[in-house]
Amino acid sequence: MKILIKNGRLLDPASQTDRVGDVAIAAGRIVALGAVSADFHPNRTIDAQGLVVAPGLVDLAARLREPGHEHEGMLESEMAAAVAGGITSLVCPPDTDPPLDEPGLVEMLKFRARNLNQARVYPLGALTRQLAGTTLTEMAELTEAGCVGFSQAEVALADTQVLLRALQYAATFGYSVWLRPQDAYLGRGVAASGPVATRLGLSGVPVVAETIALHTIFELVRATGARVHLCRLSSAAGLALVRAAKDEGLPITCDVSINHLHLTDVDIGYFNADMRLTPPLRQQRDRDAIRQGLADGTIDALVSDHTPVDDDQKTLPFGEAEPGATGLELLLSLALQWAEDSGAGLMRALAVLTSEPVRVLGEALGSLASSTGRLVEGGVADVCIFDPLARWQVRPEVLRSQGRHTPFNGYELPGRVRYTLVGGQLAYEAAERHAPTTA
Repeated sequence: MKILIKNGRLLDPASQTDRVGDVAIAAGRIVALGAVSADFHPNRTIDAQGLVVAPGLVDLAARLREPGHEHEGMLESEMAAAVAGGITSLVCPPDTDPPLDEPGLVEMLKFRARNLNQARVYPLGALTRQLAGTTLTEMAELTEAGCVGFSQAEVALADTQVLLRALQYAATFGYSVWLRPQDAYLGRGVAASGPVATRLGLSGVPVVAETIALHTIFELVRATGARVHLCRLSSAAGLALVRAAKDEGLPITCDVSINHLHLTDVDIGYFNADMRLTPPLRQQRDRDAIRQGLADGTIDALVSDHTPVDDDQKTLPFGEAEPGATGLELLLSLALQWAEDSGAGLMRALAVLTSEPVRVLGEALGSLASSTGRLVEGGVADVCIFDPLARWQVRPEVLRSQGRHTPFNGYELPGRVRYTLVGGQLAYEAAERHAPTTA
């Protein structure tokens, strides 16, 4: 199918492109950018006047809930939510049931996702069998099955000897290891340690739960040379350690969730279970440091940390509620809100959702590495078209995800996705197109 996108504002952080022009798409590829030949005869023309035409978003943390948690999210519903949010590629952690520790499970997930013809799915394989933290998985076989890295998801690895062996093996074969820095024993609380947790009588998770884990990881990286991606940083102290490690030249990258970019422990209010998240929301100084770290490049990527949770697991006392929140459809809008609040600018907001996540993934993307997360002639036509000035109110009934719980319920946010193209096919089109707004 041939598609012509006309008169859009082309924004591509990878090439620093920012200009009004057209995009011609054929056979799943971008065949022309800017000026399009009169000989190009499209089957469909999209008028993008007043809209931003950007690379499809890349989300490095989205749980699709299959297999094992279909009551909280089906692949169909979560993939529909992804493309409605402009996300064309996403990475899913291995904490399914059973965990992604065997090639057959990975192949089944990729087959199911591919048949839906929506966003591209890149699974992380389990670092240890059953995520039990004792025996390493067959990383080579999992890589052949399609895994882009290896992770323990939210299961802290207490045995540093196992982690050392895992990093040694990964370094030998060029695999990346994705770790959420949290000490296995200090991280057992339900809220961030501090006055709010004390007042509410909630068990606390101290900042040192993150910093102790970071110190351990950095020492092992120094010893092995393994590439490590740090998932969901939550504290100013942890961010300072990451900044120093990057200055030292250690091969590390990191991300932060949309939740920790905007919220603090004060937002828990009176035991609002929608604020029960992992890692827990921390103090304002931590949030402010995260916002600055995302702006200055210390933090590489912004993620949705999409974790759909059903009503039965959220309508419980705060300490018993399942942690997690839906985020795929909020990722772009919350990035735009951060850019507006911080002055970071639209280009940086898109960079942490497109080119920077692709840099984290690197060669694991295979043949798509050179064109995913960017607009380039000859590259794959994964495109997000959105209205940056339109505003919408977050309400459970407007979300496509099967999980309707979000800490941003009732918020009014900027930015509405109008079209999402994956491989040159229209994967999402908004039900209605409002007249473009002008500044």
